[in-house]
Amino acid sequence: MSDYTKEDVMRMVKEQDVKFIRLQFTDIFGTLKNVAITSNQLEKALSNQCMFDGSSIEGFVRIEESDMYLRPDPTTFSIFPWRPQPGRVARMICDVYNPDGTPFEGDPRYILKKVVKEAADMGYTFNVGPECEFFLFLTDENGNPTTITHDNAGYFDLGPIDLGENARRDMCLMLEEMGFEIEASHHEVARGQHEIDFKYSEGVQTADNIMTFKLVVKAMAQRHGLHATFMPKPIFGISGSGMHTNMSLSKDGINVFYDPDDELGLSKIAYNFIAGILKHVKAMAAITNPTVNSYKRLVPGYEAPVYVAWSAKNRSPLIRIPATRGAGTRVELRNPDPSCNPYLTLAVALAAGLDGIKNDLKPPASIEKNIYEMDAAARDKYGIDSLPESLEEAILQLKNDELMKATLGSHTHARYIEAKLIEWDDYRTKVHQWEIDQYLTKY
Repeated sequence: MSDYTKEDVMRMVKEQDVKFIRLQFTDIFGTLKNVAITSNQLEKALSNQCMFDGSSIEGFVRIEESDMYLRPDPTTFSIFPWRPQPGRVARMICDVYNPDGTPFEGDPRYILKKVVKEAADMGYTFNVGPECEFFLFLTDENGNPTTITHDNAGYFDLGPIDLGENARRDMCLMLEEMGFEIEASHHEVARGQHEIDFKYSEGVQTADNIMTFKLVVKAMAQRHGLHATFMPKPIFGISGSGMHTNMSLSKDGINVFYDPDDELGLSKIAYNFIAGILKHVKAMAAITNPTVNSYKRLVPGYEAPVYVAWSAKNRSPLIRIPATRGAGTRVELRNPDPSCNPYLTLAVALAAGLDGIKNDLKPPASIEKNIYEMDAAARDKYGIDSLPESLEEAILQLKNDELMKATLGSHTHARYIEAKLIEWDDYRTKVHQWEIDQYLTKY
């Protein structure tokens, strides 16, 4: 994150011939929205006078209370390097406010900021590093996306087998120009599946970065005649896309998850944090895995993290502790997928971890065996539960978790559940091709 001020932004817009500024914000379902203004309206926007109709944004407010204000965060100012150089286009990420000058409780960025402040009040800085996976598909003659991939590559393969290599290269270059530090870029397990990892950052900045990442990936894919999708499971029979989320807490710059005297190198706070997430993770699933399609990924057989357990040794449980210790000690939550709203996902994960710390929760024993190879009886023996198997089940868990309700706030909690139940009912009542294939001639 930069330390740009309002004055810095005004100067850079003039010096670098920026003509359009996108004022970006995110709805409760993780969809990026924006109001575009010209440079001559910038001072008005930076003075928090940019109004928009909140009733037109799903999950925000009703029409009788529709006036809302965007407050740009100058530290998020960035120029889109792929847009024309004369008359350049830039963006700022905004917070959403009510007309009376109070933060809008349904703004996902505000929800995350509240939990981050709670952590700060306890002396902690919340650091997060995401691993974002996506698919690249061909488009048809009309430019519409297909589910046909243009490569047959696998994990860590390279060109010419990996035909997404050039698109991925341009994505990395554009992200670096926007201030990202790219740590790794590679082909993933499935055909057409890719991953780009960028350096961890403080929680709110990481959520901002994930939204920017999605925008850049889609824009660069389109330039290569491809369609990038963050849909969790676009093709049956192959692995889906996840967003493994690496989290740590630091105090005075020191990672508080590390304890060199512990057998696993983990501190009491780390164990508490793990326990808090395990306690609430089934309710969190409606946020971390928010679509009907999310639960097509979370099935046994594709190395998907469906079992509620943790391990410092293997990748089969829901939570993994990567081998790095010291400053790199972290908790990796493996079930989130890239269709989630990153602000809400990080908010509920942090809130659950803090709940574990505040209530001194103890996690069960680390599971060192491969859970994928266990049968139901073996899992029962070790007390290993499973994540919800459908969006409906996840919604019911979210509905009954008081910490999740308090974290999201009554407004977002109610609106989110209402919308997701409508989504589930729409799916449930449709007749799908599988049913036609199975039953049309049979009965």
